Amino acid sequence: MPIRGDSLALYTSREKPLSGRSLDFEQARYVVLGFPYDRTSTYRRGSAMAPTAIREASGNIETFSFRSNVDVEEIAICDVGDLDVVDDLAETLRRLEASVRDVHGAGKIPILIGGEHTLTYGAVRGLGGDVAVVDFDAHLDLRDQYMGSRLSHTTHMRRLAEEIGPERIVEVGTRAVSKGELEYARDTGVHFYSTLEIRRHGAEKISTLIAQRLSKFRKRYITIDMDVLDPAYAPGVGNPEGDGLEIGALIDILTMLAGAGLAGLDLVEVCPGYDTGITAAQAVKVIFEALAAAEGRGVEADMA
Repeated sequence: MPIRGDSLALYTSREKPLSGRSLDFEQARYVVLGFPYDRTSTYRRGSAMAPTAIREASGNIETFSFRSNVDVEEIAICDVGDLDVVDDLAETLRRLEASVRDVHGAGKIPILIGGEHTLTYGAVRGLGGDVAVVDFDAHLDLRDQYMGSRLSHTTHMRRLAEEIGPERIVEVGTRAVSKGELEYARDTGVHFYSTLEIRRHGAEKISTLIAQRLSKFRKRYITIDMDVLDPAYAPGVGNPEGDGLEIGALIDILTMLAGAGLAGLDLVEVCPGYDTGITAAQAVKVIFEALAAAEGRGVEADMA
C-alpha cells in the first residue's frame, strides 16, 4: 500500500481495517490512524486496546446513515494501522504530530482512534495554522498539572489553550470539573456547554452557537471522548461520569458540525475490557455518522 511521508512508516497495518476495507493512500480522502497508548490513564486503563476493538466492531455495524443519506462503504478511506508507540509520551506525540502533518499536507483528513485523550494535543499540533477545537467530553481537562505531570489525559486541553489560544476551544457535554479548571476557563475564555445547557436548549441550538463562535477560524478539529456519553450508553470508558449525553444528542451535534472546514477528528478513551463490546459499537456508530456527515456536506480536504 503506497503511503506518503516517512512518518507513516511508523504504522503497523491491521488485518481488519475500519469499515472492513481500506483503499490505497493516494486514493483516499480520509486516513485512519490508530493510537494504542494509555500510559497516563489514572482510573481505568485499557484504551490502548481500543483501536483493535473498534475496528473489529466496525465489521459488524451497518454503514448507511439516515441522517446524511450516505453509505460509509462508498467513502474513500485508507486505514494505515496503528502507530508504533513508545513509553515516552513526548516521543509518541512527536510521532503522531509528524504523521498528522503528512496526512494533512497530502490534502487528506486524519481520523484518529485512541487510545487516551492526549493524542489530541499531538494531532492538533500536526495540523498547524488557523485551527479551532471542538471537544466532546465530560471533563474540561484543563488542570495545569496532575500527579506531577504537566502533560497527560487530564491536562492536554490546558496545554492546547496555551498554544493555540483559549478562544479557539469549545468543550461540549461538560459535567465534571475542578474549581481550578472552572476558574481557568472563565478567566481565559475557554467556552463550554454543560449537559444541562444542552438538555435545556437542544442540539440544534447548541450546534448553531458553536458554529457561530468558531466561524472566524478556517479549520476545525473535532475530538470525542466517549465519556461524554452517559455510562448507560458507554460503560466501557476510562473515567465514566453520570448525568451524561445520550447517544442521539451527541450524534446530532457532531453531525451538524462535521461539515466544510473539518480538518481532522479523533475518538478516544474506549476501554474494551470494562463492558461486553457496547462502547466500541457506539464508537463505530459515532465515527460512521461523522464521516457520513462530512462526506455529505462536501468537506474541504485541501486547506493549507
